[in-house]
Amino acid sequence: MFNIRSMFSAALLVEAALLVALPGHGLQQAQGKDSMAGMDMSGGKMGDMTDMKSMGPSMAAMAGHMSITPVWPKQPGDEAKAREVVAEAKATMERYKDYRKALADGYVIANPKLEQPQYHFNSEANARASDLHFDPSRPTSLLYRHTEYKQYRLEGVMYTARPNATEEELNERIPLSVARWHEHTNFCEAPADRVKDYQAAHPKFGMFGSIHTKDACEAEGGIFHPYMFTWMIHVFPYEDDFKDVFSMNDDVAHVH
Repeated sequence: MFNIRSMFSAALLVEAALLVALPGHGLQQAQGKDSMAGMDMSGGKMGDMTDMKSMGPSMAAMAGHMSITPVWPKQPGDEAKAREVVAEAKATMERYKDYRKALADGYVIANPKLEQPQYHFNSEANARASDLHFDPSRPTSLLYRHTEYKQYRLEGVMYTARPNATEEELNERIPLSVARWHEHTNFCEAPADRVKDYQAAHPKFGMFGSIHTKDACEAEGGIFHPYMFTWMIHVFPYEDDFKDVFSMNDDVAHVH
């Protein structure tokens, strides 16, 4: 059973692998962004954010290191547009219920030797394409879960957008009145002689660390990364309740 601290290793390694799979989405480009869509969860705006109960422990524990798009007022056609994306995602997933077909089509398992509650199978080609336009039939990642009876059981997909995408661009892909994109931010990389701090009960560094400002990070000898990775969103088409389709709780199974 995974707890938050053991989840850190999986989350960091998986998303590091995802970063490698997403050319042009590295730290240097992200640091050069002029502005960022969404709301920074590290700045005391928790009351403005979605109900944290809707997040799993792993996601909620990274609250100081994430930005999430705000909820936009619902416009006519928003839900219908979101449902079209979900339908196309579900249709695409039919082929990949057999994970070997995903491998045959160029998806690569992120850290297959590391036990994880959720496995990302990443497509470099789809990641590149997602920078230019949104195609629901070409997810950046396929999300699989280990179950008692099946090694890799497909439960969802992940779509990405370039790190400096605007709210308007994200809304055009999947309406922000229906779903919320997220991006990892304010990451303090531990100096080489303090990497064990990532696994500490109360870490200073990393996605679960207490440090989330440049000054505090540099004072501890770390390297500060304002933004990491890409804008991303998980979609779980097999959920019966539509509000769970865009869930931000990856700790629970989205297969039934």
